[in-house]
Amino acid sequence: MDCRVVVEAAVPVYDVETTDEAVRIAISKTGEMLNPDLNYVEISMRTRTTPEGEELPPAFIAADEALVALELEMSVFNVEREEHASRIARKEIGQRLQNIPLKVLRVESLEETDEGETDGSDRGTGGDSTRDSTADGGSSGPDGDDGLLPEFEEMVEEER
Repeated sequence: MDCRVVVEAAVPVYDVETTDEAVRIAISKTGEMLNPDLNYVEISMRTRTTPEGEELPPAFIAADEALVALELEMSVFNVEREEHASRIARKEIGQRLQNIPLKVLRVESLEETDEGETDGSDRGTGGDSTRDSTADGGSSGPDGDDGLLPEFEEMVEEER
C-alpha cells in the first residue's frame, strides 16, 4: 500500500516583524534542512483556527520571534498499514528537522487508479515533473491528456 502522510511542524523563526516574513523564512529554513535528501517533501503553511472557527495567521509573533505552523507532505510506498507509513514519515522528516516538534495530522491511502498513479508517483519520486512539463507547454500523458490537476488544466486552457 502507498500512503500520503501530512505532518505538522512548529518552526521557530527569529528577528521577524510580520507573519508573512516569518512564514517565508520558516519555509526556506525547513527546505534547507530537508534538502537534498528529502527534496520531494512538499512544504506549505498550515491554516489555524480558533475553537469558534475564526481563522488565525499561520505564525504567532512575540518579541520579534515567531512560531510558524507548517504542513509537510510526503508519499510513503510499500507499507502494510497507515500507522507504519506515519512512523516512516515522522522518522525521515524528524531526522532532518532536529528540535522541531512534529505531529502527524493525517495519513491517506493513495489509490492505484490511472490518475492516482500519476499523482502519487510524481510526488514520491522527488521530481516536479508535472510542474516542469506544464511550464514549457507540457507534453501529453499516456491517456492523451496533459497529466495536470483539474484547476491547472483550466488555467492552461485559458492561455491556449
